Amino acid sequence: MHNYALAIHGGAGTILQSTMTPEKELAYKTGLQDAIEAGESILKSGGSAFDAVESAIIQLENNPLFNAGKGAVFTNTGTHEMDASIMNGKDLMAGAIAGVQGVKNPISLARAVMEKSEHVLLTGNGAMDFAKNVNAPFENEEYFFVQLRYDQLQQAKQSNSMILDHTEDNPDSYREEHGEKKFGTVGCVALDLHGNLAAGTSTGGMTNKKFGRVGDSSIIGAGTYANNNTCAISCTGHGELFIRSVVAYDISCLMEYKNLSLKEACEIVVMDKLVKIGGEGGLIALDAKGNIVLPFNSDGMYRASKKQNEDIFIGIYK
Repeated sequence: MHNYALAIHGGAGTILQSTMTPEKELAYKTGLQDAIEAGESILKSGGSAFDAVESAIIQLENNPLFNAGKGAVFTNTGTHEMDASIMNGKDLMAGAIAGVQGVKNPISLARAVMEKSEHVLLTGNGAMDFAKNVNAPFENEEYFFVQLRYDQLQQAKQSNSMILDHTEDNPDSYREEHGEKKFGTVGCVALDLHGNLAAGTSTGGMTNKKFGRVGDSSIIGAGTYANNNTCAISCTGHGELFIRSVVAYDISCLMEYKNLSLKEACEIVVMDKLVKIGGEGGLIALDAKGNIVLPFNSDGMYRASKKQNEDIFIGIYK
């Protein structure tokens, strides 16, 4: 039997204590703790890492503070297009969806793609048809309406920009002056008592995004990866650069082919390779021995982790 472990993230970027109220900080920490406890309750009872990942991410998708599910940001046309993926390290099975609208929990739909179709990734209208076929829960537009997200859309439209903003409601002039960016994504990695790893990621994408843009969250190997022989990874950052760097799989490769430790592999990818091409963000990583690494090259990352017989760790800033 193995000791269980899990970690979650709620996005990375310019997250500064100087701009965070005590009330907002407490709300984020409570949200992270609730998600960790949801995943841990499954692991401690002997449940699978795969189930724990889905359960933790559902908690984050149901929390309007995070850019996934209920808190998803608005597209240019005032809709919500959500992406998600999930992977099982035991058999390398995976499922993903991109550009879905109205689906309450995109991570569960990604799981359904893995378990109830012959495919890995479904997008747009086809993914919506599939969701209806498997009776995925839908919600109306009011459910997904968060005033802060709507205000962000209006700001983005005024400056004709796509905002990588996660939560701050500062005007564009502040963002331009201070280079403020937030990468709104949620994710979880888990190791169960049977030694199996799993990873999942879910996002609402970019504020004011156009043309059906898809980031790394639904791309297996870029934003999500799990392999029992190496590690489980969930990323949050500038999706285009994470796709170009195949970040999640790159860490697994360094462990498999160069025999690096999880920490060494994460250091190379997040703090060196990504930085060289301007790739800002971070990730959560867990290996088959239960080692957890939470690296990020931005000012902050909403993150939490829990190992069996240890206290919960919750962090926001550097």
